[in-house]
Amino acid sequence: MKPMAHLGVGIGWRPEIADAVDRLDGLDWVEVVAENICPGHLPEALRRLRERGTRIVPHGVSLGLGGADRPDPEKLAALGERAVALGAPLVTEHIAFVRTSSPLLEAGHLLPVPRTRDALDVLCENVRIAQDALPVPLALENIAALFSWPGEEMTEGQFLTELVERTGVRLLIDVANLHTNRVNRGEDPAAVLDAIPLEALAYVHVAGGVERDGVWHDTHAHPVPPVVLDLLAELRSRVEPAGVLLERDDDFPPEAELAGELAAIREVVRAGRTAAQAGPRPSAPKAAPQPETGAQAEAGAQAEAGAQAEAGAQPKTGAGGQAGEGARTRVALGQAALLSALVAGTPVPEGFDRARIRVQARALAAKRADVVAKVAPELPGILGGRTPYRTAFLAYAKHRPMTAGYRRDALDFAEHLLIQDLPADPAARRRLTAWWRERAGARPPRRIVRWARTLVGRAA
Repeated sequence: MKPMAHLGVGIGWRPEIADAVDRLDGLDWVEVVAENICPGHLPEALRRLRERGTRIVPHGVSLGLGGADRPDPEKLAALGERAVALGAPLVTEHIAFVRTSSPLLEAGHLLPVPRTRDALDVLCENVRIAQDALPVPLALENIAALFSWPGEEMTEGQFLTELVERTGVRLLIDVANLHTNRVNRGEDPAAVLDAIPLEALAYVHVAGGVERDGVWHDTHAHPVPPVVLDLLAELRSRVEPAGVLLERDDDFPPEAELAGELAAIREVVRAGRTAAQAGPRPSAPKAAPQPETGAQAEAGAQAEAGAQAEAGAQPKTGAGGQAGEGARTRVALGQAALLSALVAGTPVPEGFDRARIRVQARALAAKRADVVAKVAPELPGILGGRTPYRTAFLAYAKHRPMTAGYRRDALDFAEHLLIQDLPADPAARRRLTAWWRERAGARPPRRIVRWARTLVGRAA
């Protein structure tokens, strides 16, 4: 694996802080949420950064490489297109699942995959598919989680190490997520850092959060706490990362506060460099394997399968290094049962911490309400403000899981209210009707007929 190009210290670019980012002194690079930009119509602020030579890395959130289904070719093409448009040295995504196809459900959030052989086989094949489709290297991020899967077979460190060994993928280590998992799942961040192949490190994320009732919420809306900077120092004592990035996604602070957090990150990186210079030089790290070609993967899988057959063992994966369909089916069933409990109110699967699942379900509904309000900011105004909007949306979300994106969800929510002859104020209802008609476009007959029949029934 080639050494990662130096990135330096950067920040997550968001439209709300675009002007502040433009003025930050000493900023080396930025990361953008890939799904939030259009390659042919980049925001002027991003174009200025690129013209100045600031590196820009697209960070995907919707591939769901840990899901039971193979990656969507259109999503992969879109991510690659953004990498090319930005001149990015790599793209990043997450070790997570975000949807199920049977039943069709969207989490609207990054959910943890079980650390099992089945899930690892599926993830590795999905990563190889993505690597083959993308024009630049891929790095994957460890995620924060509120709960653990029952029956896990590996630790976080073992899972990440085998992922790198089998695919050659790089790692994006989020030290704030390591802290989240320490609080929520009792995992030791130092043990994870000791176990994973840090020579595969692409860069590092740093972010803030908050603890409520013994649960750490990775909000990206609070200042970076000292405990997370301490974990950055722990990582820095082991390796000098090519890049460190500050994430902030909401409740944006004044520019001076952002600059102060970046300065604190630089100090940790600089202090680690000074300590390394004063101490003995570390031995050269073992190189992680390069991603194999299709022919190499097939030959390797056949050799491994032959050796296992001689030993009386079953091959880990299907032919050609692919996950067997049985593994995909088992992963699909587990993820569908969990996601249904989280967003559709079905019973919590056996073995999960029911209290934690309830916390996660409430968090998903609240996030869904917040994001819909962002993509359709007119809705809170039509419904009389933030509080009545949230009350109505959360009541709707209990019985209507999201099956497409947030914009579709906003339209479905508005239709749901209108079918019930809401809001009660006639003027507000007229405004909501006009808003819905302007955006709905062509509708499937089933929904139009249902609404028409409801209206006819009222008139009668």
